[in-house]
Amino acid sequence: MTASQSFEVVVVGGGLGGLCAALSLRQRGLRVTVVEAAPQLGEIGAGIQTAPNASRILIGLGLRAQLERVRTEPQDQVRRRWADGSIIAQLPLGQRVTGTYGAPYWHYHRADLHRVLLDACVDPDGHGPVVQVATGARVVELDRAQPHRPAVITADGRRFAGDVVIGADGIRSAVRDLAGFDDTLEFSGEMAYRALIPGDLIAQDPATRFLVDRYHSTIWYGPDKHLVHYMIRGGEYLNVVAIVPCSETIAREWSGPATAAELAAEYQDWDDRVPTVLSKAKDEDVSVWAMYRRRRDPVWVDGRVALLGDACHAMLPYQAQGASQAMEDAAVLAEELGRVTRDGIDGALIRYVDRRAKHAGMVQDASLQNMSFYHLPDGPQQRERDEKLRRFDGESDVSYDWLWNGSPLTDPDTESIHYQFAR
Repeated sequence: MTASQSFEVVVVGGGLGGLCAALSLRQRGLRVTVVEAAPQLGEIGAGIQTAPNASRILIGLGLRAQLERVRTEPQDQVRRRWADGSIIAQLPLGQRVTGTYGAPYWHYHRADLHRVLLDACVDPDGHGPVVQVATGARVVELDRAQPHRPAVITADGRRFAGDVVIGADGIRSAVRDLAGFDDTLEFSGEMAYRALIPGDLIAQDPATRFLVDRYHSTIWYGPDKHLVHYMIRGGEYLNVVAIVPCSETIAREWSGPATAAELAAEYQDWDDRVPTVLSKAKDEDVSVWAMYRRRRDPVWVDGRVALLGDACHAMLPYQAQGASQAMEDAAVLAEELGRVTRDGIDGALIRYVDRRAKHAGMVQDASLQNMSFYHLPDGPQQRERDEKLRRFDGESDVSYDWLWNGSPLTDPDTESIHYQFAR
């Protein structure tokens, strides 16, 4: 047994970031337990995008074949104007992205991507789980009586101790609150409708079939709101994210059910094709969520407790990077912890934050900047924005080259990693 395998990590949260962290840590030789509040692991019915900075991490976990079975690859990014649907700009994706960045830009149903990660936690040869997973385990207490052996305690009395506890439990992280990190939660004033629309309904309608003539990643820009849509599951569904000013009820409740009619009504004064498409959703596949974020804060570690993903840098979705940045966290955390013995854990956690907090913070800030950038009223500023959109050199202060190449994930001392990262 190597030195790194002599210590263990407890990851609280079994979402995409938590499972990616668990697998990355295990591949570095650490023993990992995932503690998840839900009675069973799964994801909501919505789409997700992985840009090259995230795709290369997932592929580096040895999951390419499994990912290719469930991914949909967009061939273009299309930017449209709200009033008439005219194309502001169009950029090839597909092979161009892979050739430029060394990894693909892919779309998934979140549940499919989650299942790939979860299945990878089980030894395919039947020798038992690679990663231990405990479900129905809502964390209510953090025990740090032994500073170098923190433990989480669940509502049903179970105790999970490790040499490190990682809070990967989302924007309303219990670990964050229990560890006493500052409250950095902020409300954006907006809400996001999420919907899945059957692809065949769109393809059958002459007014909307142009949306599915090939796989696109499409953004419509308009005053005070915008709309994103792309196909998942090989065209089975059009995934829609529609962001509008938030109602008082959703701001208070965080989320709630919605109807296709309510969603379509939000865009009734847009190009006629937009409400026509949105009205095709089934009510059971529509929901609405308040848009909260965390203020940029580089404090992610307190002793042997560290934060990851939305727990430390929850961001608005205007860069489509929330899950991708959590995956970058996972890769760096595993690299740092995987190269030390138990005595070196504290330094490894500090290096993890040093390598990730500034980068993730810049993405947080860029996402916040895009909230107003996307929603400009028609006029001189909007026309200036559209000119910038035509150039495809990024939308805010960060470029696609910087964003999609990823943070400095290559070990700065040894340059050793089994898949390529840009420096």
